[in-house]
Amino acid sequence: MSPPRLRISGTTFLDPQNRTIYLHGLNLSGDTKLPAHPDQSSHIRQHFFDADNVSFVDRPFPLAEAHTHFARLKRWGYNTIRYIFTWEALEHAGPGRYDEDFIRHTIEVLRLAKRYGFYVFMDPHQDVWSRFTGGSGAPMWTIYACGLDPEKFHVTQAAMVQNTWPEPAKYPKMVWATNYQRLACATIFTLFFAGRDFAPKCALDGKNIQDYLQDHFVAACKHLALRIREAGDLEGDLVIGYESVNEPNKGMIGHPDLSKLPEDQKLKKGTTPTAFQAMLSGSGRAIQVDTYDFGSFGPYKSGKEVIDPKGESCWLDPNTWDDTRYGWKRSESWKLGEDLWAQHGVWDPANDQLLLPHYFSNHPKTGEVLNQEYWTNNNFLEYYRKYKAAIRDVWPEAVMLMQPGPFEIPPSIKDTEDDDQNMVFASHFYDGITLITKKWNKVWNVDVLGILRGKYSSPAFAIKLGETAIRNCFKDQLSTVRQEGIDYMGEHPCLYTEIGIPYDMDEQKAYRTGDYSSQSAAIDANHYALEGSKAAGFTWWVYTASNSHFWGDNWNGEDLSVYSKEDRQILSSSHGNSAKISMDPSTPSSSQRSADDLVTPATMKKTLSVDQMSRTSTNPDPGNSGYRAAEAFIRPHPEVVHGTIESHGFDLKTCTFTLSLTSPSPTPQDHPTVVFLPDFHFPQQPDHSTTVEVSGGKWEIRHEEVQDGAGQQVLWWWHGAGEQKVVVKGLRRKRGVVSSEEGVQEESYLDAYWQMGRNCCVM
Repeated sequence: MSPPRLRISGTTFLDPQNRTIYLHGLNLSGDTKLPAHPDQSSHIRQHFFDADNVSFVDRPFPLAEAHTHFARLKRWGYNTIRYIFTWEALEHAGPGRYDEDFIRHTIEVLRLAKRYGFYVFMDPHQDVWSRFTGGSGAPMWTIYACGLDPEKFHVTQAAMVQNTWPEPAKYPKMVWATNYQRLACATIFTLFFAGRDFAPKCALDGKNIQDYLQDHFVAACKHLALRIREAGDLEGDLVIGYESVNEPNKGMIGHPDLSKLPEDQKLKKGTTPTAFQAMLSGSGRAIQVDTYDFGSFGPYKSGKEVIDPKGESCWLDPNTWDDTRYGWKRSESWKLGEDLWAQHGVWDPANDQLLLPHYFSNHPKTGEVLNQEYWTNNNFLEYYRKYKAAIRDVWPEAVMLMQPGPFEIPPSIKDTEDDDQNMVFASHFYDGITLITKKWNKVWNVDVLGILRGKYSSPAFAIKLGETAIRNCFKDQLSTVRQEGIDYMGEHPCLYTEIGIPYDMDEQKAYRTGDYSSQSAAIDANHYALEGSKAAGFTWWVYTASNSHFWGDNWNGEDLSVYSKEDRQILSSSHGNSAKISMDPSTPSSSQRSADDLVTPATMKKTLSVDQMSRTSTNPDPGNSGYRAAEAFIRPHPEVVHGTIESHGFDLKTCTFTLSLTSPSPTPQDHPTVVFLPDFHFPQQPDHSTTVEVSGGKWEIRHEEVQDGAGQQVLWWWHGAGEQKVVVKGLRRKRGVVSSEEGVQEESYLDAYWQMGRNCCVM
C-alpha cells in the first residue's frame, strides 16, 4: 500500500509537504446508478423486473473509453472524483452473491484514474432506496425481503417509477423525490434504521429485518473495500476514503400523526397521500388524496385525485411468491400478503381504521420523543458506527466521510469517541427552486436553510432580491452548514459532495438555440457560494458519459451532467503543450502558444451554432467535445497552497481570480503554491491579455502534461512568509463587438450570456 497523498489536519487537507490541498472535483458518474447489461435506463421497461440477472460492468464507462473521459476531466481542472457505486451493482443476484466481474472492472477503472493523479473517495450511492422504488441503490431482493411486491407499486402508488410510467417521457419533473414519503420507501427506511423498535415481528434467518438489511449492505461495501485493498496499488495513493451512504432518510421514524402530512415534508408534488392513506392504497383500497404542484413560491395544493388500485396490493402474495427463492427463512410471526404495519397494530384492515396514529412519534420502549434530531444522533449514528468499523477493519487509515441527512443539523459528536480525527463532514446543497422548476429565476430566491433553522419570523423575510443578495444568500447558507459541522461534530474538513444545476431549463431551450446563459449564471452563482464558504472542497453533480439532450442523464428525467455527447467543443486545451513562461513580478507576460490553440468569439459562435450541434462529432480530438456553459464551471482554483487559504474566488464577469493566504514560511523551491488557470480564461497571447499581480515573490505560468496528452495550464508561485495575495486577470469579453481571429467584427458569445442573463438577478 502506498503512503497517503493526503491527510487531514483540522479543517483542511494536506499533502506530504504540508501544503493545503483544495479538492476541486465532481461525481463520476450518473450512469453508475443503472445496469449496463442490459441497458436499464429509467425510461426502459423491458427486462426491468428481471433484476437478478443484470450487470454493472462498463459503469461508469467501458475501459476502452476511460482515457477519453479522464483526460477530459483533468483538462477541465478537476483533481477529485466522488466514485459512485451501488449496493445493487455489488450484490444484485441475491444475499451474499457478489459480482466479482463488476468489482474487477471497478478496480481497473480506478487504476486508470490513478494515472491522472486524481484523489478518489468511494460513495455507496442510493436515491429513494432502489431503482424499483423510483431511484437507485439497493438490489430488488431487499424489497422482497421487506415483504413488498415491486410489480404492484405503480397501481397502488406505493412508489412512482419512471420505468413503469405509461409514457416515460412524460414522467413528472422531480416527482421521483416524493417517493421518500410514499409507502414503499417510507417503510423500508423505517425497517433499515429502526426495524427492531417498530417491526419486531419481522425477521429473516433469525435476524430482525433491520440487522438483516444493514449487515448485508455493510458487508457488501466491506467486500469491495477488501478487493480494493487486495489490489495493492490503490489505497492511499488514489482512494482516500469512503462516504457513509448517500442522503440517508429516517422513513416514518418520528412521524407525529399518520393521518396528517408532517410539517417537515417540504416536497409535495403530484398525489400526496398521508402515511395512513398510503397504507390503505397499498392494501388495495381506493382513496381520494390531495394533489400538489410546485410554483415560484414552493408547493401549493392543486386539487384532488382518486387512487384506485382495484383491490391490488403491494404486499407479496404468498400464493404466488416463492419465499425460498433467496434461501432465507422468514419468521412465523411475519405474515406475507398483509401490511406489516397492520400486523403491528397500527391500523385495522377489517374496518380500515387507524388505531395508532402516533405509533412512530415516541420510542416504543423508552417513550422518548422521536424526531430528526433523535434519528440523526441515534439511528443514523448506530448505522454509521457499524459501517465505519467494517471499513476500518479493512483499512485502519481510511478517511471516513460522514454524511447525515441533507440540510439537517449534523450529529452532536464533538469531543466524543465519534469525533474521529480522520473524518470529513460531507454535505449537499441544491438550489431547490431551480432544481424542481427547471427554470433560472433572475429576480429572487429564498434562504431555505434560514427558514429551516427558524432564522425568520415569517418566510416572507427569507426572500432575497437582486443578484448580489441572491449570490450572498447561497454563500451564507453554505457557510452556515460548514460552521454547523464544526459546532456539532468538531474540527473536520467540510466537503460538499453534491451541488449542481439542471441543464434542461425552460423546456430545453438551450438545446434548440445554443443559448446557455441561464445555466452559466446558475453554475457561476453556486461556485461563488462554494468559493466563499471556506469549505475544503466539493464534488460537483454530475458527469454522465451517456447524457443526451432528450433523455438527459437517463435517470428520472434529470439532466445535470456538465458533459453531453450532443454538445460541441467551445474551449481550447493545452494539447499536452509543455511550453512555460517564467516571470518575476516586474516582467510582463509573453507567449509561446500558437493562434490555433486559442478560441475567439468567432470560433466560439461557430461551434455553438444550432447547425453545428450534430450527434456525431467531427472534432479530431473527441476528448474536447461535450462542453456546455463550460466557461462557468471550468474556472481557476488553488490546487495546493503553501500555507492556509484565507479566501479565493473567481469573478466570471471580469475574469479575475484572487487568492489570499497566510504562509508559515517562505515557499520551498520544489513545492510552490499551485493554481489551476484554464487557458480559455487566461490565454497566453502576445497582447498580454493575462496579467498576474503578486504581493511578493516570483511566479511562472506553464503547461503541464499530466498523462497521455491531458494537459493543464497552471500558475506556480514562490512567495514569502506571512499574508500573501495573488490576482490574475484574464481575457475579459466585453459586451458589443470585438475583433475576431480573422479580423472580422463578431459579437462575443459570452457577452451575449452576460447581456441576457448576468445583468439580471442571479441565484
